Parts: sequence; C-alpha cells; structure tokens
Amino acid sequence: MTKHFVISIVRFFYEIMISPFLLSAIIFARLSKKKIDVGLGPEPLINNIYHKKALEEYGFSAQTYVDSIYFITDQFDIRTDFWIQQKQIRKLLLPVIEFIWSVYKYKCVYIYFNGGPLGLGTVFLWRAEPYLYHLANTKVVVMPYGGDVQDMTRSSNLLFKDAMSRDYPEHRVRRSKIGSKIDLWTKLADHVISGCEWVDYMYHWDTLMIAHFSINTEAWKPRALDSEQVAQSDRKLRILHAPNHKAIKGTQLIIRAIKELQEEGVAIELITLEQVPNDRIHDVIQSVDMIVDQLIIGWYAMFAIEAMACAKPVLCYLRDDLIQLYTVSGLIEPDEIPIINCSPLTIKQSIKNLAFNPELLKRIGKKSREYVLRHHSTKAIGDAFASINQSIGLFPQH
Repeated sequence: MTKHFVISIVRFFYEIMISPFLLSAIIFARLSKKKIDVGLGPEPLINNIYHKKALEEYGFSAQTYVDSIYFITDQFDIRTDFWIQQKQIRKLLLPVIEFIWSVYKYKCVYIYFNGGPLGLGTVFLWRAEPYLYHLANTKVVVMPYGGDVQDMTRSSNLLFKDAMSRDYPEHRVRRSKIGSKIDLWTKLADHVISGCEWVDYMYHWDTLMIAHFSINTEAWKPRALDSEQVAQSDRKLRILHAPNHKAIKGTQLIIRAIKELQEEGVAIELITLEQVPNDRIHDVIQSVDMIVDQLIIGWYAMFAIEAMACAKPVLCYLRDDLIQLYTVSGLIEPDEIPIINCSPLTIKQSIKNLAFNPELLKRIGKKSREYVLRHHSTKAIGDAFASINQSIGLFPQH
C-alpha cells in the first residue's frame, strides 16, 4: 500500500468518527449569534484582501482567514495553520476545526469552487460542506479564480489546453473532482459569481462580472517619473512580464518577439519576474513603460489590473467572444477596454508599433487608470458585492 492510500484510509475513518461531533457543533452554531458579516477564505489569494476592503466600504464587517500562504503576500487577518504546529496532525484536524470555527463566526462566507475548509482537506466531507453551511445558517457566495474551475473538457481553447498540459500535467488527475465541485456549488451555494474566461467551464451564474478582481487604487497609482527617467528620452523601452505559468502566459512567444525586435534594432528591454512578493511587483511596474500579461487564456486578470491602476499600458490577448459577451451584457461599452489586444501571431508587431509611439503609450496608460477606477476599484466591486449580499438577506451593520 502506498503512503497516500494509508493516509486516505486514516482520514476516511477519522471523518466517520468525527461526523456526530461535527453535526452537533453545527447545530449549536446555527443558534449562535455570528459577529462578523463576511469571512473570506480559506484560499490565500490576494483578491480576498481587496474584497475585504470593498465590503467594508459598503458597511459590512469582513475578515480574511487562510490555512496557508503563498509567496505573493501574507497580509491576512487570521492564519489558522498557526493553530496546530505538527504538519501531519494539522492536515488531519484543521479542516474540521476551521470549518466549525468559521460557521460560529461568520454570517456569510465568500469562497472559491475548491470549497471551504472541508473542501480543501477531507476525503468525503467536502461533498456535505454546502449542506453543513446551510445547517449552520451561514450563507455562501461562491466564485472562481482559475484552477478551481478549469475542467479542460469544457473548454474549446486549444492553445490553453496545450499550455495547461505543459505547465500543469498533474491537473488532469483533478479534472473529475473539479467538475464535481462545479456541480456541487453551482447547485447549492446561495449565490454564484462568474466572469473572465471562467464562463467556459460554468453552466450557471447568478451574477456575471468582467472579473471580480478589485484593487486598492490609492495604494496602486501612478508615480511621478524621477529626473533621471525624464532626462533619458532616448532610453530603451522597458517591458515587464511576470511568467508564473510560462506556457499559459505565452512567455516563450514573448521572449522570441522581443529578441527578434532587438535584432532588428528596436531599443527595447524585457524584464521578467517569477515568484516574487506583490510589493516587488508593485515597485517594478512603476519603473517600466508597459506590461505584457498573457497571450493564451483570452482575458486579463490581477497582474493586468495592477499595471493599469498604475497607468501602465498592457498587452494581453482578449478573445472576441468574451468581449462580445461582456459588451452585450452591458458590463462594458464597445471598445472601452484600453488593453492592447494581441495574439501569439501579432505580439511582435504590437510591441513594435508602441515602441515608436511614446505619446500613444501615455494616452493608453491614462485610459487604463480610468478603466480600473470604473470597474475594478474596491468601490466598484464593493457595489456589486453589496447587491449580492442584500439579495441573500445580508445587510450592512451601519
């Protein structure tokens, strides 16, 4: 027997034994007075930090909680992984403990399609998690972020399928469970949000958004150029790319395009950052002229929003059918998105055109900042969240 199989058996019997206690605790949670409107977690996603601010701006109390952290940020309110020091014991006990704790504390949870604490670390209890939230009288708003919904059998994007096969070959073994969780939460969550290219994998949503990503536009804003930058009018055009998923981002295509342009005598420089903290990304964005996001998926996400908030032009592939969807749905105006739309076949020419047009770069940067203020500020996303909360019976405290 493999070690993984033995661990699964131990967890299975543990979950059977703990179930009566879990049910009893949840019934008491139903009768308890929950102090905080919204809990955001347990995935350690930076989105939740901004979502908390968005909710607070509309009078809701909110708190972020995580059971681990990534390299991007550790600025969450509660680290539940600190509760149990021994790693193997933590993996066994924490999901149930964290779930019980959360339903005593929160009137509503904002989670992703991976699920809440039980969804991330149990053998079979994850299937009961929506029912347990309901029994505890805790509302659930579910939204996607990417890998939690990317069942590639539901996508017609062949470039993306190929990229996922190269970047995440193990993703195929999770496909069945991803599909099951999409079905589970779509049917049983109190409210379902969709957006981006996530619509490819989902068959229902209660609220469609361009993307639920929000950003603190006071923290992410343009900086004035220093005197040295202003003086160097003939300096190389500096381009930033952050390839945490190289095939998915189209990194090699970007590097090849830049190299060919350099060989043709175009004065450009490519800066790449991988697996660095968010404050480092923030500083480097401020020092470059434009950003290349991704060429494969077909929509933009957090990195592009961070750059646009700082008034930096962004190159990114935007699928025509997604532009049509969000335009027809009334979420954007025709030709409103200021992103320079380019594909693997047009990236080289797009960069070349911008390299010789600094005034265009400035105009696009200004429009980019305005776009983020309209659609991705904490105020804009908070307005959507406030409507969602009220639709499920949750109203601000003040």
